[in-house]
Amino acid sequence: MEQTAQHLLETLEKALPLLHQFSEAEASAKPRPEKWSKKEILGHLIDSASNNQHKFVRTMQAEGHVDFVGYAQNFWVEAQGYNKGNWLEIIALWEHFNRHLAHVIRNTPPEKLENTISIEGSDSFTLRFIMTDYVEHLKHHLKQILPEGGFVSSFENLYNA
Repeated sequence: MEQTAQHLLETLEKALPLLHQFSEAEASAKPRPEKWSKKEILGHLIDSASNNQHKFVRTMQAEGHVDFVGYAQNFWVEAQGYNKGNWLEIIALWEHFNRHLAHVIRNTPPEKLENTISIEGSDSFTLRFIMTDYVEHLKHHLKQILPEGGFVSSFENLYNA
């Protein structure tokens, strides 16, 4: 899982300078009333980090399999008022939470990676898959926030290497 942790850290390093280029107003702007702003997308990624931290640790703790609850992502984003939050503080929380997740991924005992989890009655997935998929989910949403060009092309090269 060293490679997954490293991909997560490299993604942070590539995204952070670009995220810091947006003003408060740019980060708060919604493309349409029903769509999330940049703040809300990054807030969703904070919520995802929080939920995945629980998935990772509980699946490691399990004796083979754990059933996990899903979460109502739109409710979480709205309830926490990310669009009214300070952009730089949202970035900092996202960064530090993900640095911690990279540490968790890197330090997961190899024998726990085949433990399985199901979420709200879904098929079972291995902990290895959940950890790898977390980074892909993060990448998907960063592409929604960040401009085309440098980030996306370098990001694709990083993951396709």
